[in-house]
Amino acid sequence: MCMPMTGRRLTSLLAYVTTAATGVSLLTGCGVLPGATGGSREPVTVMTWAPENTRATNMPGMPAMAEAFGRWINESGGIDGHDLRVLTCNDENTSAGAAACARRAVEEGAVAVVGSYSQHGRSFLAPLEAAGIPYIGGYGISEDEFTSALSYPVNGGQASLIAGNGIQLAETCRKVSLVRPDTSAGDKLPELLNNGLRHSRHGGAVDIPAAEDSTEYTEQAGQARSKAGREKGCVTAVLGERTQTFFDSFRRLPEPEGDTTDGGEDGVRISSVLGSVGQPVIDRTGGPHSPFEGAFVTGWYPAASDARWAPMRKVIKEQAFVDNRVDPADTGVQTTWIAYTVLKKVIESLDSDSISANAISLALDRGVRVDTGGLTPELRWRYEDLLGASGFPRIVNHKVTFQVVRQGRLVAQKPGFVDVGQTVLAP
Repeated sequence: MCMPMTGRRLTSLLAYVTTAATGVSLLTGCGVLPGATGGSREPVTVMTWAPENTRATNMPGMPAMAEAFGRWINESGGIDGHDLRVLTCNDENTSAGAAACARRAVEEGAVAVVGSYSQHGRSFLAPLEAAGIPYIGGYGISEDEFTSALSYPVNGGQASLIAGNGIQLAETCRKVSLVRPDTSAGDKLPELLNNGLRHSRHGGAVDIPAAEDSTEYTEQAGQARSKAGREKGCVTAVLGERTQTFFDSFRRLPEPEGDTTDGGEDGVRISSVLGSVGQPVIDRTGGPHSPFEGAFVTGWYPAASDARWAPMRKVIKEQAFVDNRVDPADTGVQTTWIAYTVLKKVIESLDSDSISANAISLALDRGVRVDTGGLTPELRWRYEDLLGASGFPRIVNHKVTFQVVRQGRLVAQKPGFVDVGQTVLAP
């Protein structure tokens, strides 16, 4: 029967098996990876999931970034001597797929799910909670990620982005149309956007629900433009991967009869949030000639060109240079990098031969500090660090960035972070 390989017992056993070929078989059979660089400490298994090859939003860069991080860590000696075993899973954008990924994480002995994306929070959190597995640095698309006691978000989720987008638009726009998914998650967005708009004494936005997997949005685009008006009107769309499809429909709308404006300050200005619009989308749609030129974009993190992303870019260059799924400008990739930065810090803080899911959760609950190199404010998940907003009590990072598309590049509209905590808290 295999016994845990830790402490003095493992050291003594290693000394013995160096002279016995049968000892190698014994070690391998007990779960210590052959060729491990992590010394005597046990490997750590984690999982990252995201939808791939679906009709709605896909995030293949997140599991690909996780795998690249794992290769980099293991080539560097592991995390505090622990090899990192990274499992990946396709949640297929379905509740059944999300639940299946979570069950596999439990079956494979994962001590955490890290840097993942899924809209089906309740489906995957129930199995994780039953097994006591923490969910670290999810993308923030599901409201459940901000209510579960085992969830440790690294950003303020859609709530912070939409509230921040309202603040950003209120400075320029006279009227605003919001095009958002016709889903339960999408139903939360109008109130959050309006909280941001009212932060600057602005009226509420016109709410336009739309199918998140549609192949065209001509009707919604026409309605959005009409309701925003041509005098400093703004249209903001938050449809995930289909945002590009929406703005393509928007761009193809015939000009109203007798209208000679070209948008911009005196016409309709477009806007979105990172994750729905990002540098990869702008590049694919024409760069400086993209329909997103001049668009306002609210994000969680500094612009992709910021020097603070250099460590992540270095890892991608070394470990995923030929993997076109991993784009350093992709918000999902960036979130996964930050989530694994948290995991690394927590494991290092434990300084233990074996790492359990419970030990990771306790370390996070007791206040381990995580410095992300300025990509976020310092992260901490003690009770007193939680924002406590209705529906989003687990938010600890409620800061966003305001960006704008200039000459085909997403750049900072204003320097630094904008705190939207009080806006998210607004009734």
